Amino acid sequence: RDLALRVAAAPGLRFSGLQAYQGSAQHLPTEAARGEAIARAETVTRETLRMLGEAGLACDIIGGAGTGSFPFEAASGVWNELQCGSYVFMDADYRRVLGADGNGFEQALFVLGSVMSRAPGRAICDAGLKCFSVDSGLPVVADRPGIAFTGISDEHGHLADPEGRLAVNEKLRLIPGHCDPTCNLHDWYVCLRDDRVEALWPVTARGKVF
Repeated sequence: RDLALRVAAAPGLRFSGLQAYQGSAQHLPTEAARGEAIARAETVTRETLRMLGEAGLACDIIGGAGTGSFPFEAASGVWNELQCGSYVFMDADYRRVLGADGNGFEQALFVLGSVMSRAPGRAICDAGLKCFSVDSGLPVVADRPGIAFTGISDEHGHLADPEGRLAVNEKLRLIPGHCDPTCNLHDWYVCLRDDRVEALWPVTARGKVF
């Protein structure tokens, strides 16, 4: 409340609302755990709104919610701005948390890799740490049951291929472990519709430090 009052009193500033995003709730492993976390946040947010109201401050915006928790904020009647973002692309970590169907959101972001070499039971591809952020886990190989991404170095990915299915130069669609910090490692989005390239979009955050 005190900070909000100082903002409201400062020349050139206007108090507009609260940022009530619960980042720590987004990747909790069960729906029940995410619901409990947002319920606790709702209690705190309602109390904050009460105190601000008593101080004569209106909150036009109560922002928050993410891909992992937005159904709870949306149903609460407290939040009026949902700030979900990862649902546009999805990633391997959210698929682990939300289930294979991603709560109805399809996987839309892939990194295209190529098999560079193979040996009995394993293979190497050309997609490593310069292609992926792995803070939320390793990439997942899409559409290839039995093929697993098992390790990573600067420029290479290590693949388990126990049945020897992969061939040199074969292309693989790889699902990033974490979509956000993977995108800024690339120059372009190659946009496909029905397996045809429809557009190229530049990644404007490429190489930027804000």
